[in-house]
Amino acid sequence: MNKILALACFCLLCSGNLIAQDELCKGAYFTEAEGKAFLAEHQPASLSEWQQRAEEIRARIREGMQLKTMPAKPASTPIMHSKKIMDGYTVENVAFESLPGFYVTGNLYRPLKPQKSYAGILCPHGHGSNPEGRFREQTQKRCATLARMGAIVLVWDMIGQGDSKQCEHNLAQGVKLQTINSSSALDFLLSIPGVDPKRIGMTGESGGGTQTFLLTALDPRIKVSVPCVMVSAHFFGGCTCESGMPIHKKGSFQTNNVEIAALTAPRPMLLISDGDDWTKNNPMVEYPFMQQVYRLYRKEKNVALVHLADEKHDYGPSKRKAMYPFMAGHLGLNLKAVTNSSGDIDETPAKVLDQKDLEVFNAAHPRPANAVMGDEAVMKLLEQ
Repeated sequence: MNKILALACFCLLCSGNLIAQDELCKGAYFTEAEGKAFLAEHQPASLSEWQQRAEEIRARIREGMQLKTMPAKPASTPIMHSKKIMDGYTVENVAFESLPGFYVTGNLYRPLKPQKSYAGILCPHGHGSNPEGRFREQTQKRCATLARMGAIVLVWDMIGQGDSKQCEHNLAQGVKLQTINSSSALDFLLSIPGVDPKRIGMTGESGGGTQTFLLTALDPRIKVSVPCVMVSAHFFGGCTCESGMPIHKKGSFQTNNVEIAALTAPRPMLLISDGDDWTKNNPMVEYPFMQQVYRLYRKEKNVALVHLADEKHDYGPSKRKAMYPFMAGHLGLNLKAVTNSSGDIDETPAKVLDQKDLEVFNAAHPRPANAVMGDEAVMKLLEQ
């Protein structure tokens, strides 16, 4: 019986492959001291040393996700409906296939005033409920305000949340599926007429922060990255959708989320942290590591930190107001469009809509007949 238990503890059956449980780095995998020591040990001394390390980290992420290349995107036409005219922006309900039969669901925010070209911004959301994910006030205000600044903005559901009910959120290969969805979200955003591929940003909080630094690490099309309340030397993400596959550890190889986020360099990146979660040490631990990596590229001005020691884990008003100027400066957005006569950023015109107004699938717009339903069916889809 002990041998059976030992085997069960050692391996996890995932898509027909055995994954060693000791290769999964969940939650606070390191102590704070261990996280700090790891970064000190892996501080790169030269650009060539870092570039070699960066390539290894990217390769290990792809190997751990069983995603060495992104799958071909279905050729189906995106679903877009229920356009709403707001104060300085519009909102549409959208869906598109990331895999045959799996629909990424979300909302597209656009500036009301036509422009010759637009920056594009991906806004993945974090874990949360009442309401879930993209329907939360902090998410709607972030997307609407960025659209008022002149960007076309896409927010989409985490798997198992919002309209994305084709599988449970704790899907064994959730980190793989959500990375595929993030890549498809970028493809969709770039397909919109007028979106400038040289001006693409991405920002999300918590689990959305993980999606932000993972896609930015793997896809050079992301030009500006703002992971909020997530980058930590000792905390690896507590959800299956972040650390449920061996992207941080394999045999003698080990990395952490700071090194992964540092793969953004030398592209502009803003870290936003607070004093009440795993990002509380950013000023003393994580940010100095980032500065050193950017220093190797001679791009120290491209990395910044806003640390709010008295705040908690969210994407609240002060965190958003730290992000807007950074995005405006690097993506050519109009910050004055959201600044009042006192010189303060004003989010008041960003109206928070009811969930029913933002949902993609309803009686009038049913889920497509080819939608793959259930964890088992979605896992089989990921094996193809």
